[in-house]
Amino acid sequence: MNNSDAKSLIHIARNNGTETEVEPLDLGMRVRELRKARNWTLEQAATQAGLARSTLSKIENGQMSPTYDALKKLAVGLQISVPQLFTPPQRDQVIGRMSVTKSGAGTAHATATYEHELLAETLTKKQMLPYRARVRARSMDEFDGWVRHDGEEFLYVLTGVVRLFTEFYEPVEMRRGDSAYYDGSMGHNVISVSDEDATILWVTSLT
Repeated sequence: MNNSDAKSLIHIARNNGTETEVEPLDLGMRVRELRKARNWTLEQAATQAGLARSTLSKIENGQMSPTYDALKKLAVGLQISVPQLFTPPQRDQVIGRMSVTKSGAGTAHATATYEHELLAETLTKKQMLPYRARVRARSMDEFDGWVRHDGEEFLYVLTGVVRLFTEFYEPVEMRRGDSAYYDGSMGHNVISVSDEDATILWVTSLT
């Protein structure tokens, strides 16, 4: 993920080949809202995330574009996944909604271990966060500890072979068509064990 993506994501909605810009998400405002929803001071949130108070203040005020390492620390500190940092705040429910994401049209966020493609981005107040991921990691050593977040998570292997590591279970090798459903607060990581990068579908609950 580059720094410009971290500061302001421009979402593109495609409809019959026509591209329309959707209002960008302000990461600083999103982080501030998440912090205040937990009734945390800047000091408390910075401590939880392992960041300097001044660094968090600059992120919230749009004075700094965080690195992916900083985003991971923020996500861990806020007990959410990195993609959830880029999920717009929930608004009033709309009845009869639908969002179609054409193949390859989701917004991509590349990291050292995964390349995420966020899906159904135009919907607000989602109960689930779906995203496709290309798994680049080949070893648990490539992760800075376990990934943990609120809610439950569903994983489905699309291509290749992966190994799912979890905090309380033995590692599980999974191939195309295999799936797993688990508690997101349990530490978990996924690596590719096939020659090519594996691709998976992840669906994370937001409640």
